[in-house]
Amino acid sequence: MTTQTSGERDYFSDHSVLLDPYGYFEEMRARGPVCQLDKRDILMVTGYDEAIEVLRNTRDFSSSISVPGAAVPLPFEPVGDDISEQIEAHRDRMLGGDMVVTYDDARHAAVRSLVSRLFTPSRLRANESFMHEFAEGLVRDAVANGRCEIVNEIATPYVTLVIADLLGVPAQDRELFRKAIDAGPPPGNMDDEEKPTTTATLEYLGGFFYQYVQDRRANPRDDVLTELATATYPDGSLPDMLEVVRLAVFLFAAGQDTSAKLLGNAMRRIADTPALQQQLRGNPGLIPSFLEEVLRLEGSTKATFRLARRKTRIGEFEVPAGKRVVVALAAANRDPRRWDEPQEFRFDRPRIREHLAFGRGVHTCIGAPLARAEVRVILEHFLQHTSAISLSEEKHGKPGNRRLDYEPSFIIRGLANLHVELAGK
Repeated sequence: MTTQTSGERDYFSDHSVLLDPYGYFEEMRARGPVCQLDKRDILMVTGYDEAIEVLRNTRDFSSSISVPGAAVPLPFEPVGDDISEQIEAHRDRMLGGDMVVTYDDARHAAVRSLVSRLFTPSRLRANESFMHEFAEGLVRDAVANGRCEIVNEIATPYVTLVIADLLGVPAQDRELFRKAIDAGPPPGNMDDEEKPTTTATLEYLGGFFYQYVQDRRANPRDDVLTELATATYPDGSLPDMLEVVRLAVFLFAAGQDTSAKLLGNAMRRIADTPALQQQLRGNPGLIPSFLEEVLRLEGSTKATFRLARRKTRIGEFEVPAGKRVVVALAAANRDPRRWDEPQEFRFDRPRIREHLAFGRGVHTCIGAPLARAEVRVILEHFLQHTSAISLSEEKHGKPGNRRLDYEPSFIIRGLANLHVELAGK
């Protein structure tokens, strides 16, 4: 593992890195698949094999810092070669410590089991019918107008109402949910004091879900919210109601930005590559493979974060307990040791689904099948109802000199907006 002090840019606060991390990741990769960041007591993993090693090693690495990220100081001073007890003693002081994505071991397995039934093939098929109906209306209106803004006008309301349908949010409340999600910044955006931005969005949504869960436990009915409200742990015990509410809110909010930004990234690729666009329009069966390559090359999650709770190793490198780790998923997905010509967009790659855009191991994104279906369905409708999709030159400039605004986030890779021109058939 190499350590250098040659004016390295900071991953968490350098605006140029937040907007476009790929050159920075290659600088870090040049040091090796694991490197020590100059300006912080943090490791960065850019290697594909090393990233999988960390993500699968739940014995030695905790997910407790996955919400605030590795730049936020720990609320305790690590002592010794095993800090597992310290982590548990301080969870209530760690940002996001009550979210399932930060849980470890048995608690994570128990809570995740509550939602596994929601993402069954039959449930997703039923939800996909709603996707098609909603996407059809959005796309027809956009094509009739001849133009649209993808990220905020199309993707955000689309993914918000799709997950609302899956969870069974009452129709009269869905617009309120959409407005609440719209009001908050993407995860990992940094403020002027170098702190992750937070809002009251989750607390606001929690009030709704508390009422839903309370009502379904008192008056069960045949719907998804009743399933969630009455789900039991593997040992048969009923979870505390607040645990269920937190889980419902997390499920609703977690995929909003990632799915919306993924659709934006995919549409940018389609709109800026006419030959590819025509290929997909002529053969919609290629859309799933196209989407997998978008996930690999420009997935909407740049990185996830782990805390070494025991003295351990990553490959050949020793890692002390208490060391914070950036697992750079976007860098691992461009590792030349794993991918031939990794910077090239090729959706005929073998084992195309082996990217790390959704993570790996027990914390693999449980909503991955939903995200894939959401984006695939609306892309099908856009391609079906258009003869051409192009980027707005007024908003984004001419080919070869594009102006694209990305969110300044150390977690999310996605456009702030994407304006397209649409030619109907």
